[in-house]
Amino acid sequence: MDIDLKTSVKGEILAVKDLPTLPHVLEEVTKLIENPDTSSEAIAKVISTDQVLSAKVLKMVNSPIYGFPGRIGSIQHSLVLLGFNVIRGIIISTSVFDMMVQAMKGLWEHSLGCATACNIIARRAGFEDPEEYAVAGLLHDLGKVVTAVQLPDLHKHILDTVAAKDLTYFQAEKDVLGFGHDRINAWLARHWGLPPNIREAMARHHAPQLAEFYKPMSCVVHLGDFLVRLLEFGNSGDDQTAYLRPEAMIELKFKMSDLDKVMDEMSDQFIEVSDLTF
Repeated sequence: MDIDLKTSVKGEILAVKDLPTLPHVLEEVTKLIENPDTSSEAIAKVISTDQVLSAKVLKMVNSPIYGFPGRIGSIQHSLVLLGFNVIRGIIISTSVFDMMVQAMKGLWEHSLGCATACNIIARRAGFEDPEEYAVAGLLHDLGKVVTAVQLPDLHKHILDTVAAKDLTYFQAEKDVLGFGHDRINAWLARHWGLPPNIREAMARHHAPQLAEFYKPMSCVVHLGDFLVRLLEFGNSGDDQTAYLRPEAMIELKFKMSDLDKVMDEMSDQFIEVSDLTF
């Protein structure tokens, strides 16, 4: 694909008029966060003014994905337990839920599955704040949604290419667009001001060995994505087996026996996660 077309595609993808509109309260909260003296109480107050959004956030934080099923009763409690980065990621994902369901059948389930897997993997690897890894997993395919919404003709071309050439969705994107949803994720994450660790994981989950600053998070999302596809939970646009980068296993100090244990835990949790809709 030539540079001009790539530039015009980027322009169309980031055309704010069609991008999922993030709730107004998110802007207000982001401004509050810039002041280090802002209390979680003040942030919770702003989020709570949007009752529909608050209900969605509480539904999500009480799901098995985050490890506190049914135990978080308020927005403030969720902020204290999970931190603002996680709540912000949840707000974004629930805001684009309708769009995701319409864009690609099975993509929401795939994303939920990946979030669940990332939490399990991060805990097994001994990382702090596994919930942040879960949010990176939740948002890792957002670029696919945006392509489907902003560029429906090209999206159809990508899906046709998957079928015709027997490619993964990621390979077909590169074939049609000249780049994949990982690049779109990087644009989006910057556009929405996401934290750098989640931003890099969204941009590098297909090539975690190239992550510069937060390699463990990119490796966790890479592995989570691989395992969810292996277990065929949801659908991410094709039915191919993904490639597992050995560097990810090395980075996480995982053996094959670790994968077996992670998959057992994933299977148990998927039953509960599968009916999480908004």
